[in-house]
Amino acid sequence: MTTDLRELATEDFCYMTTRGRISGRPHTIEIWFALRGDTLYMLSGGLDRADWVRNSRSQPRVTVRIKDSVFQGLARSVRDAEEDAVARQLIAAKYPSTDEEDLTDWYRDALPVAVDLEVEEAEPS
Repeated sequence: MTTDLRELATEDFCYMTTRGRISGRPHTIEIWFALRGDTLYMLSGGLDRADWVRNSRSQPRVTVRIKDSVFQGLARSVRDAEEDAVARQLIAAKYPSTDEEDLTDWYRDALPVAVDLEVEEAEPS
């Protein structure tokens, strides 16, 4: 079954499962995300000290669940300046600051991480 990621882009959270770099056990987090094409972007406020970032660097194959759809993917650090800016802009647009919570520093300082999702191609008609 093919999933149109655009239908999932408005969900508030995704759930990403990494493998513990030491234990090898699955570790799932709930996290804000934004999608562009088949790439999912997240920001780590804990930078490269966050367990999920360290796990994904050690074993980049991850599982991502958005609503009822589950995808395999490869996590990677965002190193390209243009892609870095895109990731931050997408997330800032989806999760704007509010009167109660100013997220400006987080948008600017957090570490962007991408997951290139493996999405089935549509069957020819």
